[in-house]
Amino acid sequence: MKFETLLLKALFASCLLVCAMTFGAMVSAHSPAPSLIASHAVAAHAASQKA
Repeated sequence: MKFETLLLKALFASCLLVCAMTFGAMVSAHSPAPSLIASHAVAAHAASQKA
């Protein structure tokens, strides 16, 4: 096997690994956005009731 072919296969494998790890991190990450939106909505609703 030529050196260039081995290098390209290694590069492809490393890129695939990085993409898989990035996708896994995005899928398994817990996003605090829904709780922040809900707490903001409760605060806005309470503020509008006081006015």
